[in-house]
Amino acid sequence: MNQENTIITDLFYLPPIEFFVAIQDCEEIFIDPTERFQKQTYRNRAHILLANKMDVLSVPVIGSSKKQLYKEVKIDYNQKWKNVHLRGIQSAYGKAPFFEYFYPYFDQVFDKNMTFLFEMNLDLLTVCLKLLKLKVKLKVESNFDILPVSADIRGIIYAKEGYGERDIMTPVIYTQLFGLDFVPNLSILDLLFCMGPESNEVLIQSKKNH
Repeated sequence: MNQENTIITDLFYLPPIEFFVAIQDCEEIFIDPTERFQKQTYRNRAHILLANKMDVLSVPVIGSSKKQLYKEVKIDYNQKWKNVHLRGIQSAYGKAPFFEYFYPYFDQVFDKNMTFLFEMNLDLLTVCLKLLKLKVKLKVESNFDILPVSADIRGIIYAKEGYGERDIMTPVIYTQLFGLDFVPNLSILDLLFCMGPESNEVLIQSKKNH
């Protein structure tokens, strides 16, 4: 294991492009299931581009508190969020060039109706890494004292502030489905459905000072 290519990171829901720019050169990323869950973060929300606006997809959770471990947070299926998300994704990207190729991979994860947010996000991230063809090993670990890691980027990619506040990404303009003005740092879904196999190259070019 190469210490310089091993990092600890957050686990997000259909993560923003910036996340994949940050991890693209890694050999291994470690995710901590025992961290405390935080609301209003990318852990349970993602941004997509609809015809007339950017939309936020938010996964409702059951009674989470600041003391609750991420791995224990349950998804609230009493709210019809899944239908809203799937309709939103189809409305946003149904006519995108690579939608029909990539969408079934995500649909299979949603069909599982997983109990825990952590498990669903882990499955979705695994799909994203596969479709991006990033050779990153994904590991769940809570004892970081025994691990040689080069960086801990937890808490850095923060939903409430713009990517410009961080030194990770310089957006590369690619062809989006809607609007005249390019919208950067949406969910990785936007890049995958619009650019397909070229998505990885966009990530490479987006790395700040690449």
